[in-house]
Amino acid sequence: MNYRSVADLNDDIKRWAPTLPELDLVVGVPRSGLLAGTILALHRNVPLADLDGFLESRAFATGERFEGDADAQPERVLILDDSVLTGSAMTAARERVAAASLPKDVEVLFGAVYVSPEGRDLVDTYADVVRFPRVFEWNLMHHPGVVPKSCFDLDGVLCRDPTPRENDDGERYREFIATVDPLVVPSKPIGWIVTARLEKYRAETEAWLARHGIEYGELIMLDLPDKETRLRQGNHGEFKARVYGEVDATLFVESDHEQAMEIAQLTDRPVYSVEYNQVIRQDRLTVARRESQHHLRRFRANPLGFVRRASAYLVSQAGRLAP
Repeated sequence: MNYRSVADLNDDIKRWAPTLPELDLVVGVPRSGLLAGTILALHRNVPLADLDGFLESRAFATGERFEGDADAQPERVLILDDSVLTGSAMTAARERVAAASLPKDVEVLFGAVYVSPEGRDLVDTYADVVRFPRVFEWNLMHHPGVVPKSCFDLDGVLCRDPTPRENDDGERYREFIATVDPLVVPSKPIGWIVTARLEKYRAETEAWLARHGIEYGELIMLDLPDKETRLRQGNHGEFKARVYGEVDATLFVESDHEQAMEIAQLTDRPVYSVEYNQVIRQDRLTVARRESQHHLRRFRANPLGFVRRASAYLVSQAGRLAP
C-alpha cells in the first residue's frame, strides 16, 4: 500500500515546482486537484482557478502577495490534478478545454502530482510515480475504491474516544454512545467496522451509526461480558488482527498506533494509524526511496552538518559493534 499524506503532497510539490516552466495560472481539477493547485500556486506565487472558473475567465482572488495582474490573459496555464490513475478525470478536463475554443496564444499544459506507471503518458508533467495500490490522506475516508474494502475502528476514528468518566461500562457510557458527535462520516459504505466495544452495546451502536448516516457492511464487536474482562484480557489488537485476517479487506484504519503496529505485525498487511498519520507495512521500496530523498534534501540544505551527523552515527555504530 503506497500512502501519501498532505505533508508529503506539499513536500513533493515544493520539490517539483522549480522544475516547471514559467506559469501564469494554475487550474485545479475539482476537487482534489484544487488542494494540489492551491499548494503549487502558493509556491509559485501565481493566480489559481478551478476548471469552471478558467473556462469562464475567472481566477480566484490572489491576495496582496501576488504582484501580477490577475485579470490579464494568461499565456501559459497548468491544468492540475492531484493524481492520475486511469486518466478519466484528466481526459474529461482535456475535452472541456478543447471544446472551449481558447485563444490560440494560450498554451495549456496538463499535469498531476502523482501518476501511475500507465498514467505518465496522459499528462505533460508530473512530480512522482505512485504505484497501485495507493491511498492519500485527503481522500482516504471517502475513496470509493478504499472505504468499501477496509476495516474501520470506531472509537477514535468515527467518533472520539470516551473520557475515563464516560467509560464506566454503565449509564454514562450508554449516554456517550448516544450523544457523541461523529469525527468523520465516510461518503462510501465501510466494508467492516471492527471495534473493541462490547457486544452488549450493539443496539446503541447501530442506532448511532444509523442516526449519523454511516453505512457499513458488517459491524463486528468484542463478545465479552464486561469492561473488566476486556481490560484483563487486553487483546484488542489481537482481536482486530484476527478479523482483518478473515475478511477480504485491503486496509485496516486504526485509531491507536500501538494497536495499529500489532495488527500489522500479526497480519503482515497494511494498517493506517490515525494517531501517527501513516500506513504501516507500506511498500518497502517506496519507504526506502522516500527516505533516501529526505536524506538528499538534508544534505543539500546543509552539507557540512549532514556529514558531521553521519560521521557521528558511524562512529557510534562502530563502537557498539566493536568486540
